[in-house]
Amino acid sequence: MSHQQQQYIKNLVGISMVCAGLFALGFAWLAQNTWNMVPCGLCLLERWPYRILIVAGIFLLLARGKLIPWVKAIIVLILVASLGLSFVHVGVEEGWWASPLPECYAIARNTQDLATRFMEMPDRPHKPCDLPSYLFDWLPISLTMMNGLYSFALLMWVFISNQIEKKYSGKFR
Repeated sequence: MSHQQQQYIKNLVGISMVCAGLFALGFAWLAQNTWNMVPCGLCLLERWPYRILIVAGIFLLLARGKLIPWVKAIIVLILVASLGLSFVHVGVEEGWWASPLPECYAIARNTQDLATRFMEMPDRPHKPCDLPSYLFDWLPISLTMMNGLYSFALLMWVFISNQIEKKYSGKFR
């Protein structure tokens, strides 16, 4: 594979990671602000890998030489972390385990004064983490499950592009 072809694959992966991160965050924004889906604490945490993925994709576009495999390894770790967060959240939604985040639980106060209770209420209602959000009523796959599938598909794309690069390196020279 020529240097130009390797650069093409590297740039394709970098651009696709930036676009994938922007798409995921844009979709989350759309679901939250247009469709009025309230995110829980785990949902908000699941957005962080995509923010980091955008930066890593930009770094991959700028990387040269021996730095490229390291940036690709970081991208793989980011996607594995995203997949792990999705798995934890699906487990909470399905009742396999309790949420690890304290903000997923309602705060029980012993205050009897109604005015104090109202003052302690958050500005926005919190959504419990064990309540799944579905994009379509007829599709029994929650947004969290879709996020896990999306992360898995991106991870497979990185692995496949790496295998293509390895398979054809040395040929075409």
